[in-house]
Amino acid sequence: MKSDTWAPHVTVAAIVERDGRFLVIEEHTSAGLRINQPAGHLEAGETLIEAVIRETFEETAHRFEPEALVGAYMTHFARPERDVTYLRFTFCGRSAGVEAGRALDEGIVRAMWLTADELRASADRHRTPLVMKCVDDYLSGRRVPLDFIHTHSVAPVVRA
Repeated sequence: MKSDTWAPHVTVAAIVERDGRFLVIEEHTSAGLRINQPAGHLEAGETLIEAVIRETFEETAHRFEPEALVGAYMTHFARPERDVTYLRFTFCGRSAGVEAGRALDEGIVRAMWLTADELRASADRHRTPLVMKCVDDYLSGRRVPLDFIHTHSVAPVVRA
């Protein structure tokens, strides 16, 4: 097996709308302060749905209840040290409450609610062009039922 095997980075993101406003985060990045949906990487052993629930809670303190998949998005970034590909699964759903006073993930400055127009006006501060693309897809009514996603669990291999 080659040590330089290519693999995409799998991420999840949440779209939460309430009264015409979207839950987003403001976070420190290498490019400065940026706006993003609550999002993050799939961790070993998680389902995509478990990952988006966890990431949304860690970044916003909101208990996310996914209702549908908005879309799957692939982005390639050419970087001097190595090209990177992200495969992002964006879910929409609702907040089932917030845990007031909960510390947010490192690097997250705050969670906030912005309208689609406010998000469009701040496009230069988006972490990725997918921020607005996912909101636009959501607003256009794009929804895929959650049972479209299947996770096949395999018993772990026991090694002596």
